[in-house]
Amino acid sequence: MAGFTGLCFKRKVSRIAWLLCKRTEVRMHTVCRTFTSGSNTQQQQLSRARGSICMYSTESSINGCTALLYRNHGDPAQVVQLESMELPSVGAKSVLVKLLAAPVNPSDINMIQGTYAILPDLPAVGGNEGVAQVLEVGSQVKALKPGDWVIPRDAGLGTWRTAAVLAEDDVISLPNDIPLFSAATLGVNPCTAFRMLSDFEELKPGDTVIQNAANSGVGQAVIQIAAARGIQTINVVRDRPDLTQLTDRLKAMGASHVIKEETLRRHEMKELFKTCPRPKLALNGVGGKSATELLRHLQVGGSMVTYGGMAKQPITVPVMRGPYGECWMSSAP
Repeated sequence: MAGFTGLCFKRKVSRIAWLLCKRTEVRMHTVCRTFTSGSNTQQQQLSRARGSICMYSTESSINGCTALLYRNHGDPAQVVQLESMELPSVGAKSVLVKLLAAPVNPSDINMIQGTYAILPDLPAVGGNEGVAQVLEVGSQVKALKPGDWVIPRDAGLGTWRTAAVLAEDDVISLPNDIPLFSAATLGVNPCTAFRMLSDFEELKPGDTVIQNAANSGVGQAVIQIAAARGIQTINVVRDRPDLTQLTDRLKAMGASHVIKEETLRRHEMKELFKTCPRPKLALNGVGGKSATELLRHLQVGGSMVTYGGMAKQPITVPVMRGPYGECWMSSAP
């Protein structure tokens, strides 16, 4: 089921990427997928290409934009259309922005399908993440100026478009000297990783975290943040033809160990725990059997945090009977 879901998602992403690149105003750099991708050279080239901008304006210099719009919930490949939209004038407390890059995330797909927890009113522009450059500001805007980079404050803003007029309070400014693609994917996955590593266990240098979906956006952010804190990570990924290359890439980010799902059920785990302590924290983005195996390897008193369910299967907690018939969560011997 997980493999089929992944195939469907890739097909939908391909369709959306094609739509994004259909017009010359929206080029291939609009679709980004990883926390560490992009380069300063790309960023500098894009910055130089922006052109002149005005400080205040009662009449916007850009009157329209191209957007990926959906009027009904359903299969993104069927309901998402590339359309031209008129832009409102820049109000006193609003800003005109030009979108520089926007990723395609599973949550974007779920929102279009109508299965996500947060749903915007229809018709809606797709996309929850992205980075934009401020072109014009309203007369009462205090915290932003032309040239600033901004990201959405909340989900549902609609980032799959070339330009937008937004309220000042709907965006957050950030430095424009970081890689473009990192800026475009900063608002969801890295923040999720940071909070999960900070909020549930008091992790110290030398502690261990185990996670599945380790090559996802959240997983890669977990690896990098944990490595910066001196925390070891056991990173579980599905077997694949390019496993060696994936392993090398994750270890280059700071991963301590990269293992296959099947390894969780083998004697090799006992050997691994001779080199690092059992995990205090498990991060589950898959569910099903994968989550069950993570639980088995937690140290006593550890925590598992579930932030996703890509397998679309329930979490089963392993238990064993104590001497008086009570139930205990089991762990690997």
